[in-house]
Amino acid sequence: MGIPAFLAELREVVGHRPLWLSGVSAVVVDEHGRVLLGQRVDNGRWALIGGIIDPGEQPADTVVRECLEETGVTVLPEQLVSVSVSPMIEYPNGDRSQYLDLVFRCRPLSGEARVNDDESLQVGWFHPDALPDIGDRHRDHIARALAGKDEAHFELTGR
Repeated sequence: MGIPAFLAELREVVGHRPLWLSGVSAVVVDEHGRVLLGQRVDNGRWALIGGIIDPGEQPADTVVRECLEETGVTVLPEQLVSVSVSPMIEYPNGDRSQYLDLVFRCRPLSGEARVNDDESLQVGWFHPDALPDIGDRHRDHIARALAGKDEAHFELTGR
């Protein structure tokens, strides 16, 4: 599974130590109310489509790029749904990262959902009441995106 060139260069310097990165997740909802998910190569789990924001890249552009790269679907980001911090993630190779996660609700514009790169085993559309085994964070993001609220959700720690 490839990582952005800037991150590969950074990993050469810092090794597996934890990195703070910015990322996006896409809740892509089609005209039938189905959500687009991908089954990840690195851990075999189903997840929202997303990825790391390249230096200088606008987050909404990242959502469009990641959806096209991973699924062959061109999307239009319509709403910022949530801003939160992921738990620390340890990848199979030992790299550790934590993400500022910007979640966008998106509408598909064109393309047929398919595995379009080496990051996914499968991609597919799922009704919200028939989702595969995905993590609670992804379920929460989907629920917030489908709730139809105008404002983004911000997690507060109570400090």
